[in-house]
Amino acid sequence: MSHAPQHRSAHRSPRWRRPLAGLAVAATAVTGLTGLAPAADAVAAGPAVPFGSHTQPYAAGTLKPSGAQATLDQKTVDYYTKWKAAFVRQNCGNGWYQVISPDADHPYVAEAQGYGMVIAATMAGADPDAKKIFDGLTKWMIDHPSSINRDLLAAEQDSSCKSVNGTDAATDGDLDVAYGLLLADRQWGSAGTYDYKALALKHIAAIKKDEVNPTTKLLKLGDWSSSGDQYYYITRTSDWMIDHFRAFRTASGDSTWDTVRTAHQNQITNLQTKYAPNTGLLPDFVVNTNTTPKPAPGQVLEDPNDGAYWWNACRTPWRIADDAVTSGDAASLAAARKLNTWIKTKTGGDPKKIAVGYKLNGTQISSGSEAAFFAPFTVAAMTDPGSQAWLDALWNKMLATPVDTSSYYSASIQLQVMITASGNHWVP
Repeated sequence: MSHAPQHRSAHRSPRWRRPLAGLAVAATAVTGLTGLAPAADAVAAGPAVPFGSHTQPYAAGTLKPSGAQATLDQKTVDYYTKWKAAFVRQNCGNGWYQVISPDADHPYVAEAQGYGMVIAATMAGADPDAKKIFDGLTKWMIDHPSSINRDLLAAEQDSSCKSVNGTDAATDGDLDVAYGLLLADRQWGSAGTYDYKALALKHIAAIKKDEVNPTTKLLKLGDWSSSGDQYYYITRTSDWMIDHFRAFRTASGDSTWDTVRTAHQNQITNLQTKYAPNTGLLPDFVVNTNTTPKPAPGQVLEDPNDGAYWWNACRTPWRIADDAVTSGDAASLAAARKLNTWIKTKTGGDPKKIAVGYKLNGTQISSGSEAAFFAPFTVAAMTDPGSQAWLDALWNKMLATPVDTSSYYSASIQLQVMITASGNHWVP
């Protein structure tokens, strides 16, 4: 059974939405413990991979913004602190934390909670409240299950903190929830209030069962899409989180995740080659995934620009390059570098000229400057040894951009990009 998907998508156009995810954290100094998955008593000892410890180096040749490492870390903590103040809440009691989404269709969306869980676990060591926030987000996730698969998170909640609009799940939120739980297991171990590892494995299995198309091995839009409906062979490129698939493979031991990762990497290459040979841009949505995958011909879920590089696909340079810088994978590197080469040339090296949306041929859709569009290219720039000046310009553009309290979407993307650019993104 499937529901009409008015809600499952999200953010688009400066003040919009999409469904999925969470966030949270705070700030203080950075300590430097290292170690593998901590034992039960490690919670008291602090996180295993504290923010700023840089215990998992990036692939050889990866650039970082110029300046002292401590300065890069502190700028990221500063932005996090402002992001947290703007969006992390306890509005509903019950021990819950939420990341609010003022620019989405509903006050709480799974995408925001997923972001929050990943951010909270990553900022442990810089924010003494990180675990408390993470556990509150975890409780929210457990208490708001999808009506279709109760091991997934319902995509949207209203101001009364009740799930609405079908009460089913959205894929991107679930991917980040599962990934965040794996980060938490590595940080704090799983012997506390919540067994993070067990919850992660349940979530990963549920994603495989109800959010991966069994024929194409590409992600579906949510657990609400089922065989025979018009959305079954549509996928959203911003959900293609290659490093998450690697983490799921490691945690579960399930080789299906190798197949899933390869299927998505093959489609990135296919789409760049066939539909964006000069830009490398990906469309928000891909249709006909069971036959000849291609950009959406028009509005298929959210917007007339569903087949363009718009408010979903703007995240793809970050997501693709996150894998490139952590794994050094040749396919991810090639895709990220293609994007970087085009945007650097298109703008003449000036981040202020990165537009809000492009057709796949590089034609600008809208004017203005949005962090959701310029920030992700920062991670792509890290993959190119010849882009130090461009990377520095992008980093400085982010530093000059305050947290927009009306847009959790842009602010949350920029924060996660800053985490990667400062050398603090790691794969459990």
